[in-house]
Amino acid sequence: MESILIGLIPALGWGFQGIVMQKIGGTTANKQMGMVLTALVMSIVVALVNPITWTPALVAAAAVNGIPWAIAQILQIKSFEYLGVSRTMPLTSGEQLVFTALIGTFCFGEWSTATQLALGFGGIALIVLGTVFTAYTEAGDKDAEKDGGRGTFVKGIVITTISSALYVAYATAARFFSVDSFQILLPQALFMLAATIVIAVFVSGSESKDGVLGREEGVFGIKSWKNMLTGVLWSVANIAVLFSNQVNGVAVGWTLANMNLIFATLGGLFILHEEKTPKELRFVIAGMVLIALGGIAIGITKLG
Repeated sequence: MESILIGLIPALGWGFQGIVMQKIGGTTANKQMGMVLTALVMSIVVALVNPITWTPALVAAAAVNGIPWAIAQILQIKSFEYLGVSRTMPLTSGEQLVFTALIGTFCFGEWSTATQLALGFGGIALIVLGTVFTAYTEAGDKDAEKDGGRGTFVKGIVITTISSALYVAYATAARFFSVDSFQILLPQALFMLAATIVIAVFVSGSESKDGVLGREEGVFGIKSWKNMLTGVLWSVANIAVLFSNQVNGVAVGWTLANMNLIFATLGGLFILHEEKTPKELRFVIAGMVLIALGGIAIGITKLG
Protein backbone atom coordinates (compact mmCIF):
# COMPACT_ATOMS: atom_id res chain seq x y z
CA MET A 1 0.00 0.00 0.00
CA GLU A 2 2.86 2.42 0.80
CA SER A 3 4.30 1.96 -2.68
CA ILE A 4 0.92 2.79 -4.23
CA LEU A 5 0.65 5.98 -2.13
CA ILE A 6 4.15 7.00 -3.24
CA GLY A 7 3.04 6.41 -6.80
CA LEU A 8 0.15 8.86 -6.40
CA ILE A 9 2.35 11.80 -5.30
CA PRO A 10 3.27 12.67 -8.92
CA ALA A 11 -0.42 12.78 -9.80
CA LEU A 12 -0.89 15.71 -7.42
CA GLY A 13 2.24 17.57 -8.49
CA TRP A 14 1.76 17.17 -12.23
CA GLY A 15 -2.00 17.64 -11.94
CA PHE A 16 -1.67 21.18 -10.61
CA GLN A 17 1.51 22.01 -12.54
CA GLY A 18 -0.23 23.00 -15.76
CA ILE A 19 -2.84 25.04 -13.90
CA VAL A 20 -0.27 27.04 -11.91
CA MET A 21 1.81 27.49 -15.06
CA GLN A 22 -1.09 28.96 -17.01
CA LYS A 23 -1.98 31.26 -14.11
CA ILE A 24 1.57 32.65 -13.85
CA GLY A 25 1.84 33.09 -17.60
CA GLY A 26 4.87 34.00 -19.69
CA THR A 27 6.23 32.49 -22.89
CA THR A 28 6.65 28.77 -23.48
CA ALA A 29 10.35 29.24 -22.71
CA ASN A 30 9.60 31.05 -19.40
CA LYS A 31 7.32 28.25 -18.25
CA GLN A 32 9.84 25.53 -18.97
CA MET A 33 12.88 27.42 -17.74
CA GLY A 34 11.22 28.01 -14.37
CA MET A 35 10.60 24.30 -14.00
CA VAL A 36 14.15 23.36 -14.97
CA LEU A 37 15.79 25.90 -12.66
CA THR A 38 13.87 24.52 -9.67
CA ALA A 39 14.65 20.96 -10.74
CA LEU A 40 18.36 21.84 -10.80
CA VAL A 41 18.25 23.37 -7.30
CA MET A 42 16.40 20.41 -5.81
CA SER A 43 18.65 17.88 -7.54
CA ILE A 44 21.73 19.61 -6.09
CA VAL A 45 20.20 19.29 -2.61
CA VAL A 46 19.55 15.59 -3.19
CA ALA A 47 23.11 15.12 -4.50
CA LEU A 48 24.55 16.69 -1.34
CA VAL A 49 22.63 14.17 0.77
CA ASN A 50 23.20 11.27 -1.61
CA PRO A 51 26.58 11.81 -3.35
CA ILE A 52 26.72 10.79 -7.01
CA THR A 53 28.94 8.02 -8.31
CA TRP A 54 29.51 9.05 -11.91
CA THR A 55 29.53 6.21 -14.46
CA PRO A 56 29.11 6.05 -18.25
CA ALA A 57 25.75 4.30 -17.74
CA LEU A 58 24.54 7.10 -15.46
CA VAL A 59 25.51 9.80 -17.96
CA ALA A 60 23.88 7.86 -20.82
CA ALA A 61 20.70 7.35 -18.81
CA ALA A 62 20.59 11.04 -17.90
CA ALA A 63 21.00 12.07 -21.54
CA VAL A 64 18.29 9.68 -22.75
CA ASN A 65 16.11 10.94 -19.91
CA GLY A 66 16.76 14.68 -19.90
CA ILE A 67 16.99 15.65 -23.58
CA PRO A 68 13.75 13.96 -24.74
CA TRP A 69 12.02 15.37 -21.64
CA ALA A 70 13.01 18.93 -22.58
CA ILE A 71 11.57 18.51 -26.07
CA ALA A 72 8.46 16.70 -24.80
CA GLN A 73 7.76 19.33 -22.14
CA ILE A 74 8.06 22.29 -24.47
CA LEU A 75 5.65 20.55 -26.87
CA GLN A 76 3.19 19.86 -24.06
CA ILE A 77 3.26 23.50 -22.97
CA LYS A 78 2.52 24.53 -26.56
CA SER A 79 -0.36 22.06 -26.67
CA PHE A 80 -1.94 23.86 -23.69
CA GLU A 81 -2.26 26.86 -25.99
CA TYR A 82 -3.78 24.84 -28.83
CA LEU A 83 -6.06 22.49 -26.89
CA GLY A 84 -6.30 23.82 -23.33
CA VAL A 85 -5.24 22.01 -20.16
CA SER A 86 -8.55 20.15 -19.76
CA ARG A 87 -8.16 18.48 -23.16
CA THR A 88 -4.37 18.13 -23.33
CA MET A 89 -3.85 16.38 -19.99
CA PRO A 90 -6.30 13.47 -20.47
CA LEU A 91 -4.99 13.03 -24.02
CA THR A 92 -1.31 12.99 -23.10
CA SER A 93 -1.93 10.87 -20.00
CA GLY A 94 -3.81 8.26 -22.00
CA GLU A 95 -1.13 8.08 -24.67
CA GLN A 96 1.70 7.88 -22.13
CA LEU A 97 -0.07 5.13 -20.21
CA VAL A 98 -0.41 3.01 -23.33
CA PHE A 99 3.20 3.57 -24.43
CA THR A 100 4.77 2.91 -21.04
CA ALA A 101 2.54 -0.07 -20.25
CA LEU A 102 3.63 -1.70 -23.51
CA ILE A 103 7.30 -0.91 -22.81
CA GLY A 104 7.01 -2.25 -19.25
CA THR A 105 5.39 -5.45 -20.49
CA PHE A 106 7.47 -6.28 -23.55
CA CYS A 107 10.84 -4.85 -22.48
CA PHE A 108 10.82 -5.46 -18.71
CA GLY A 109 8.40 -8.40 -18.44
CA GLU A 110 6.30 -6.68 -15.76
CA TRP A 111 3.10 -8.57 -16.66
CA SER A 112 3.78 -12.28 -16.62
CA THR A 113 0.56 -13.99 -15.44
CA ALA A 114 -2.68 -14.41 -17.37
CA THR A 115 -4.52 -12.21 -14.86
CA GLN A 116 -1.98 -9.42 -15.17
CA LEU A 117 -2.12 -9.55 -18.96
CA ALA A 118 -5.93 -9.52 -18.99
CA LEU A 119 -6.11 -6.58 -16.58
CA GLY A 120 -3.28 -4.75 -18.30
CA PHE A 121 -4.52 -4.99 -21.85
CA GLY A 122 -8.11 -4.45 -20.72
CA GLY A 123 -6.91 -1.27 -19.03
CA ILE A 124 -5.10 -0.20 -22.21
CA ALA A 125 -8.33 -0.68 -24.20
CA LEU A 126 -10.23 1.55 -21.76
CA ILE A 127 -7.47 4.18 -21.93
CA VAL A 128 -7.48 4.23 -25.74
CA LEU A 129 -11.26 4.67 -25.78
CA GLY A 130 -11.03 7.38 -23.10
CA THR A 131 -8.35 9.20 -25.07
CA VAL A 132 -10.56 9.24 -28.16
CA PHE A 133 -13.40 10.68 -26.06
CA THR A 134 -11.29 13.49 -24.61
CA ALA A 135 -10.08 14.51 -28.07
CA TYR A 136 -13.65 14.93 -29.33
CA THR A 137 -14.59 18.37 -30.59
CA GLU A 138 -17.90 19.57 -31.99
CA ALA A 139 -18.19 21.27 -35.33
CA GLY A 140 -18.55 24.97 -34.67
CA ASP A 141 -16.86 24.81 -31.25
CA LYS A 142 -15.39 28.29 -30.81
CA ASP A 143 -12.60 27.01 -28.54
CA ALA A 144 -11.43 24.57 -31.21
CA GLU A 145 -11.91 27.03 -34.08
CA LYS A 146 -10.13 30.07 -32.64
CA ASP A 147 -6.60 31.09 -33.62
CA GLY A 148 -6.32 29.07 -36.81
CA GLY A 149 -9.46 26.92 -36.83
CA ARG A 150 -9.48 23.17 -37.25
CA GLY A 151 -5.83 23.17 -38.27
CA THR A 152 -4.85 24.45 -34.83
CA PHE A 153 -6.79 21.63 -33.18
CA VAL A 154 -5.11 19.01 -35.38
CA LYS A 155 -1.71 20.58 -34.71
CA GLY A 156 -2.40 20.30 -30.97
CA ILE A 157 -3.24 16.59 -31.29
CA VAL A 158 -0.09 15.91 -33.32
CA ILE A 159 2.35 17.70 -31.00
CA THR A 160 0.70 16.14 -27.95
CA THR A 161 1.22 12.66 -29.43
CA ILE A 162 4.87 13.40 -30.25
CA SER A 163 5.34 14.77 -26.75
CA SER A 164 3.79 11.64 -25.22
CA ALA A 165 6.11 9.37 -27.20
CA LEU A 166 9.17 11.34 -26.06
CA TYR A 167 8.05 11.10 -22.43
CA VAL A 168 8.51 7.32 -22.68
CA ALA A 169 12.29 7.83 -22.74
CA TYR A 170 12.03 10.01 -19.64
CA ALA A 171 9.87 7.40 -17.87
CA THR A 172 11.99 4.36 -18.68
CA ALA A 173 15.63 5.54 -18.95
CA ALA A 174 16.63 4.87 -15.33
CA ARG A 175 15.06 1.41 -15.42
CA PHE A 176 16.55 0.57 -18.83
CA PHE A 177 20.10 1.52 -17.79
CA SER A 178 19.64 0.03 -14.28
CA VAL A 179 20.71 3.19 -12.46
CA ASP A 180 19.50 4.41 -9.09
CA SER A 181 16.67 6.95 -9.28
CA PHE A 182 18.30 9.39 -6.87
CA GLN A 183 21.68 9.12 -8.60
CA ILE A 184 20.18 10.25 -11.89
CA LEU A 185 18.51 13.42 -10.58
CA LEU A 186 21.40 15.88 -10.93
CA PRO A 187 22.76 14.53 -14.25
CA GLN A 188 19.18 14.50 -15.53
CA ALA A 189 18.65 18.14 -14.48
CA LEU A 190 21.89 19.23 -16.17
CA PHE A 191 20.84 17.71 -19.49
CA MET A 192 17.35 19.20 -19.06
CA LEU A 193 18.84 22.64 -18.46
CA ALA A 194 21.23 22.46 -21.41
CA ALA A 195 18.53 21.27 -23.80
CA THR A 196 16.01 23.81 -22.48
CA ILE A 197 18.43 26.73 -22.93
CA VAL A 198 19.00 25.75 -26.58
CA ILE A 199 15.25 25.36 -27.22
CA ALA A 200 14.36 28.49 -25.24
CA VAL A 201 16.68 30.72 -27.26
CA PHE A 202 14.81 29.83 -30.45
CA VAL A 203 11.35 29.94 -28.86
CA SER A 204 11.94 33.26 -27.07
CA GLY A 205 13.00 34.91 -30.28
CA SER A 206 9.50 34.47 -31.73
CA GLU A 207 7.36 34.67 -28.56
CA SER A 208 9.02 37.13 -26.18
CA LYS A 209 7.89 40.75 -26.24
CA ASP A 210 11.33 41.99 -25.19
CA GLY A 211 13.70 39.54 -26.87
CA VAL A 212 15.80 36.55 -25.81
CA LEU A 213 17.54 38.47 -23.01
CA GLY A 214 14.59 40.68 -22.11
CA ARG A 215 13.88 41.64 -18.49
CA GLU A 216 10.29 40.36 -18.43
CA GLU A 217 9.98 37.47 -20.90
CA GLY A 218 13.58 36.72 -21.84
CA VAL A 219 15.01 33.23 -21.28
CA PHE A 220 16.08 34.27 -17.75
CA GLY A 221 13.49 37.02 -17.37
CA ILE A 222 11.14 37.69 -14.45
CA LYS A 223 8.50 35.30 -15.77
CA SER A 224 11.02 32.43 -15.73
CA TRP A 225 11.81 33.06 -12.07
CA LYS A 226 8.10 33.25 -11.19
CA ASN A 227 7.55 29.91 -12.91
CA MET A 228 9.94 28.29 -10.42
CA LEU A 229 6.76 27.75 -8.38
CA THR A 230 5.64 25.43 -11.16
CA GLY A 231 9.04 23.82 -10.88
CA VAL A 232 8.47 22.96 -7.21
CA LEU A 233 5.38 20.95 -8.15
CA TRP A 234 7.18 19.28 -11.04
CA SER A 235 10.33 18.47 -9.04
CA VAL A 236 8.47 16.81 -6.17
CA ALA A 237 6.51 14.77 -8.71
CA ASN A 238 9.70 13.92 -10.63
CA ILE A 239 11.54 12.60 -7.57
CA ALA A 240 8.48 10.61 -6.52
CA VAL A 241 7.90 9.04 -9.95
CA LEU A 242 11.52 7.93 -10.30
CA PHE A 243 11.30 6.22 -6.92
CA SER A 244 7.84 4.82 -7.73
CA ASN A 245 9.09 3.30 -10.99
CA GLN A 246 11.72 1.46 -8.97
CA VAL A 247 9.36 0.04 -6.34
CA ASN A 248 6.23 -0.39 -8.47
CA GLY A 249 7.67 -1.05 -11.93
CA VAL A 250 7.32 1.20 -14.96
CA ALA A 251 3.86 0.01 -16.03
CA VAL A 252 2.27 0.60 -12.62
CA GLY A 253 4.42 3.56 -11.51
CA TRP A 254 3.73 5.60 -14.61
CA THR A 255 0.06 4.61 -14.57
CA LEU A 256 -0.42 5.94 -11.04
CA ALA A 257 1.47 9.13 -11.88
CA ASN A 258 -0.80 9.81 -14.83
CA MET A 259 -3.85 9.95 -12.64
CA ASN A 260 -2.84 13.63 -12.66
CA LEU A 261 -5.34 13.92 -15.48
CA ILE A 262 -8.17 14.06 -12.91
CA PHE A 263 -6.75 17.13 -11.14
CA ALA A 264 -5.58 18.79 -14.36
CA THR A 265 -8.84 18.29 -16.23
CA LEU A 266 -11.05 19.56 -13.42
CA GLY A 267 -8.67 22.45 -12.79
CA GLY A 268 -8.68 23.42 -16.45
CA LEU A 269 -12.47 23.47 -16.49
CA PHE A 270 -13.19 25.10 -13.14
CA ILE A 271 -10.06 27.18 -12.33
CA LEU A 272 -8.90 28.24 -15.80
CA HIS A 273 -12.51 28.35 -17.07
CA GLU A 274 -11.70 26.70 -20.40
CA GLU A 275 -14.74 26.72 -22.67
CA LYS A 276 -16.47 23.52 -23.74
CA THR A 277 -19.80 22.89 -25.36
CA PRO A 278 -22.15 20.75 -23.21
CA LYS A 279 -21.55 17.77 -25.48
CA GLU A 280 -17.75 18.19 -25.38
CA LEU A 281 -17.87 18.46 -21.61
CA ARG A 282 -19.73 15.15 -21.40
CA PHE A 283 -17.17 13.52 -23.68
CA VAL A 284 -14.22 14.92 -21.71
CA ILE A 285 -15.64 13.73 -18.38
CA ALA A 286 -16.53 10.30 -19.82
CA GLY A 287 -13.05 10.01 -21.31
CA MET A 288 -11.44 11.02 -18.03
CA VAL A 289 -13.44 8.33 -16.19
CA LEU A 290 -12.48 5.67 -18.76
CA ILE A 291 -8.79 6.59 -18.55
CA ALA A 292 -8.92 6.52 -14.74
CA LEU A 293 -10.62 3.07 -14.81
CA GLY A 294 -8.01 1.84 -17.24
CA GLY A 295 -5.28 3.18 -14.98
CA ILE A 296 -6.82 1.44 -11.97
CA ALA A 297 -6.97 -1.85 -13.90
CA ILE A 298 -3.27 -1.52 -14.76
CA GLY A 299 -2.50 -0.57 -11.15
CA ILE A 300 -4.19 -3.75 -9.91
CA THR A 301 -1.64 -5.78 -11.88
CA LYS A 302 0.82 -4.83 -9.12
CA LEU A 303 -1.30 -6.85 -6.69
CA GLY A 304 -1.15 -9.93 -8.93
